[in-house]
Order: sequence, then C-alpha cells, then structure tokens
Amino acid sequence: MTDTARAETATPGEAVRAALRDLPAVGKLLDDPAVRALAGDLPQRFLAHAVQAEVDAERARLLAGGAPAPEGEGTLVRERVAARLRLLLEPKLRPVINGAGVVLHTNLGRAPVSAETAAAMRDALMHYTPLELDLVAGERGGRMAEIAALLAALTGCEAALVVNNNAAATALVLAALAAGRAVILGRGEAVEIGGGFRVPEVMRESGARLVEVGTTNRTYLRDYAAAVGDDTAALLKVHASNFRVVGFTHETTIAELAGLGRQRGLPVLHDLGSGALLDTEEFGLAHEPTVQESVRDGAALTCFSGDKLLGGPQAGIIVGRRDLVARLARHPLARAVRADKSCLAGVAATLRHYLRGEELQRVPVWRMIATGPERLRHRAEALHGALAREGMASHLLAARSAVGGGSLPGQTLPTTALAFDAAQLAARGYTLDAFAAALRRGEPAIVGRIADDCYQLDPRTIFPEDDHALLARLRETLGSSPT
Repeated sequence: MTDTARAETATPGEAVRAALRDLPAVGKLLDDPAVRALAGDLPQRFLAHAVQAEVDAERARLLAGGAPAPEGEGTLVRERVAARLRLLLEPKLRPVINGAGVVLHTNLGRAPVSAETAAAMRDALMHYTPLELDLVAGERGGRMAEIAALLAALTGCEAALVVNNNAAATALVLAALAAGRAVILGRGEAVEIGGGFRVPEVMRESGARLVEVGTTNRTYLRDYAAAVGDDTAALLKVHASNFRVVGFTHETTIAELAGLGRQRGLPVLHDLGSGALLDTEEFGLAHEPTVQESVRDGAALTCFSGDKLLGGPQAGIIVGRRDLVARLARHPLARAVRADKSCLAGVAATLRHYLRGEELQRVPVWRMIATGPERLRHRAEALHGALAREGMASHLLAARSAVGGGSLPGQTLPTTALAFDAAQLAARGYTLDAFAAALRRGEPAIVGRIADDCYQLDPRTIFPEDDHALLARLRETLGSSPT
C-alpha cells in the first residue's frame, strides 16, 4: 500500500500519532542552520526556551484533537519558532508608512506626535525631571501645574488632571463623584466605542447607577428634569464620536443641561472623546464639539483623549471646576491611572503648539487634515511619474481620506491616491493581496488600502519626508517576483 493510500485509510487516532511522531526533536531544531541564523547572538538558554515552547504547544494542540498540519509538523514548528524569534529580536513597534488614508489609524497607533513632542518625551525619560519639585521655591510642587496652566489658557478651565487614557478619565470621574448614586444619561448616548468599552458597563464598575432617559434618537431637557431624584449625583453627556444618528433626532445640549444642573445643584459631566481644540468646519468637515465650547457652555468636568484630535500622546485629560478636579486627584483610583512623566511632557509640548498658533504646521494630525487637494495631487503625480520613468505602471485616482480614530464619523476629505489595479499588478506577478503583503513585510513597512479593485496609497497620511523611502520600496517590490 502506498503512503498516500495509508494516509487516506488511517483513523483519526493514527493520524494524530503520526503527527506526534513527526514533531522535530528540540535538539535537532537547535542545530538547524536556519533557526540558528534567525537566532543570531541570542543566548542559548533563550533559544532553547523558544524552541521547547513551540514544540510543546504543537504537541498539546494535537493531543487536544487539533488536525495535523498539511505541510507536516516539522515545517509548522519551524515556522512558529521563526515567528517567536522575530518577536524576541525584532522590535514590533517600528515606524510604518501609513498610506491607508486614515489620519487617526487606531491599528497604527492613532496620532503621530510632533518632533518637539517626541523630543520632550525622550528627554523626560532619559533624565531626572522636577516632576513634583518646584525648582524656584525648592519645595514640593504639583505634577499638574504646567499642564493646568496651559489648558486654562487654551480652554478657559479652572483646573486639569491627566490620566493614562480617556476611558480611565471617565471611570475616575464617575467613581469619585457618583459611586453609589444615580447618573442621568440620554439613552442614545449609552454607547460602545472601540475595544468593547461600553459606557453602561463603565458606570456599573465605577459604582454609579445609570438612569437612562429619552429615546435612542430623541432626548429632551424635560426627560432629564423628570428623572432627577434625591440620589442623583450628576448629569452625563457622552459625545457619539464614532457613529452618527441621523434623521428624526434631537439631543439636549451642554448649555441646556448646565442650566438644569444649576437649578438642581448637580454637576454636568461631559465625555467629549476626541479632544478637538480647533473648529473642524474650517477644513470642510462637520462640526466637532471643542473642549472650549464644553467649558464655556457650563460642563463642570470635560474628559477627552490626548491622542485623537488633540494630536498628542495617549492620555485622558480632564478639565473643569477646581473643587471637582481636586476631588478626583484625591481619589484612590487617581494613582492607579495616573500618567507618567513622559506622557505629561508630551501633552505639555503638544499644548504649546496651540499656544503659539503653530498647530497646523507642527502637529501632524492637523497638518494632514489641513493639506489641500492640489498639494496632494502634485505629490501623487510625482510618485506616479517616477515609477513611469522606470517602466512601472500605476495610475492616479480621485479618492477620499478619513479622519478616523473615533472622530468625525463618516467625514472625509478629497485626495488623489497613487493606485495599482489588478491588471497592472498581475503583469508583475502579484495579486492585490500579495502586493499588499509584500509592502507590509518590508522595511519600512507600508500599509495601504485595497478598494475598487485597486491597491491605493493616499499621500495625505504619508509624511512628505517619507516619499523617497516609499518610492524605493515600490521600486524594490515591483521589480522583484513574489515568493
């Protein structure tokens, strides 16, 4: 009987036993030239651990009923050992060229920061800093003094606090001000955002009790007023920053809620999310509520992200009344979620761009948003022309860029993409998916988008200084055959 015939008539148990026998010995893998080449100068004990872990994992998978690998267990384990070694030896968070046309690309880390912000964060990490020391007075100082002064100047708030992200900011506000009491929220704002972060669940974990009022699409001030009771701690408004409800709608404004709050002695809490300090309508986008508007209209506390439309490092920023911010700072949860010195340095450096009026030139997010379609078309034409001179086919395509990152849902900006259609890539031996994979796996990695039967690269989200590196990678990839 042939090997093929035996495999076809083998029982599942026999197939698994055969796969277990096919598992390579750890010692043999350690001596494998390909494995040793990948390991480089990795000490032997770490290499042995990586190999043993993958052999054990595959053995456990097979014993649990997993199907044998079609390519054979030896090949599969070698591939997994190689992948584990790459995780150990190659930095995962290396620079990527974002040609996908999404300014705040969550999978690519959202907002890239300015050179000045990066330098401030690096300096804070590499040196001692007067984090809680007043160098002039020689006394202990507050961690938030610098950022509070900057935010007071920019937004009109009385005080500010920075934690590690906006989800933590919301949780801290609710825990400090409303634990064991009711918080009133419009039903259409009991939302879920990225990563399964659900406002009702956060409220429950904070100890606050959610009272939903109104309907999904229409909530009036009278709905909030009717729900206020003796155990009401606050009125909450959550900006629906990653979706839109359109049509027959009505929402109660912060100014209206603030009026009710003053009448009933209740603070209005505003989870704003995106952290815009600029008027997005000036760039052809829908209006995104700004932090300044929230403070001006009477929110007692406003929470927002540092790494969305603010354009800084990941952070949760809380601005508002001095007495309430002081209560937050004293709460035990504040220490658990507080931002480190590099984050504080980065937020401060980013805010100074706004203070100087240079955000459109220095903050990458706003530089991308503010770039006009003509400039983008000229960059795409230059890349297209450079490839054409070397006999590499591409074409230009009118397209749209997205802001992304849970901000301005459905809003796009005009752009011109450098595009490669399926026929153009097939002439070079690539499918659309294979070409995308080849660009992702190179150095630097390039991430584009596949749409309309084309692979597209949007210059809006590619730093102009990266155009040469992008062109070199395109030449390299189009000039070689896919493996």
